[in-house]
Amino acid sequence: MGNVKSFQGVIPPVSTLFNEQGVLNTRQMGQLIDHLIGKGVNGLFFLGTGGEFSQMSVNERKAVAEFAVSYVNKRVPVLIGTGSTSTREAIELSQDAKRVGADGVVVINPYYWVLSEDHLFSYYDDIAKSVDLPVVLYNFPNLTGQDLSVDLVLKLADTHENIVGIKDTVDSVGHIRELIIKVKGKHPHFSVMCGFDDHLLNTLQLGGDGVISASGNFAPQLSVGIYEAFRKGDLEKAAKLYKQLAVLPLLYKIDSPFVNVIKEAMRLCGMDVSTYVLPPTKRLSEEKVEQVKQVLEKANVLPDKSGEG
Repeated sequence: MGNVKSFQGVIPPVSTLFNEQGVLNTRQMGQLIDHLIGKGVNGLFFLGTGGEFSQMSVNERKAVAEFAVSYVNKRVPVLIGTGSTSTREAIELSQDAKRVGADGVVVINPYYWVLSEDHLFSYYDDIAKSVDLPVVLYNFPNLTGQDLSVDLVLKLADTHENIVGIKDTVDSVGHIRELIIKVKGKHPHFSVMCGFDDHLLNTLQLGGDGVISASGNFAPQLSVGIYEAFRKGDLEKAAKLYKQLAVLPLLYKIDSPFVNVIKEAMRLCGMDVSTYVLPPTKRLSEEKVEQVKQVLEKANVLPDKSGEG
């Protein structure tokens, strides 16, 4: 690649919205995209965990990517999730993301099998060589069953100029810290983004670059506010907003997969969204919807409490 692109700030992993037949709802998706850009996000990530990529066919994933890139129309950078259990499929999806004009791809490691380190390296090596796009690694060991070690990430960054960052969805901030010290320390352009809301301030203070977390769908004002306050040196404001943001990971424990929880949170925060989710996930029960509402109340992000829609 002629020039290295890096990503930073708040990049919500956008929920994919469907009609009752499970078909992409382009009207609502367009409204959601406009809303998030209006809230000041620094980019948008489609077909991540919350985007329900794992329940979609290859053609459905391509259709979402094409719509997203076209609708955003270069207003903010667009990242497309292209990871798969199959290297061939990941390459096909990554090349298609390039075709439709994405700014980069985010690649989860294969799940089901736990790969040897050599196979894991070759998976990312093959993908990075196959496409002239920035590649962001995606580490989510709770779901894949396998952690991307810091040494592996460093080896990949050493080998490929277009491997430009990582979304690190881990419980331990120690892993994020080590990535910042060892990988970003050697490759300053390499973006280290946390995947859990409650690591945003830690990540920024350690020298990381931002967050790619689900709360960006329904409460972007918190993460955007923290990021902007931190950049301006207003740590008091950042800490105040962080207290609200730190409540939100309670949502992820309400159901699994939590994609239905995020859509209910969006609806409760005043957004016009369908809460239909692709099977095997189903809509939340009324009891669990009430639990979502209680968490949002505790975080003070409901419209009647905060004035934020």
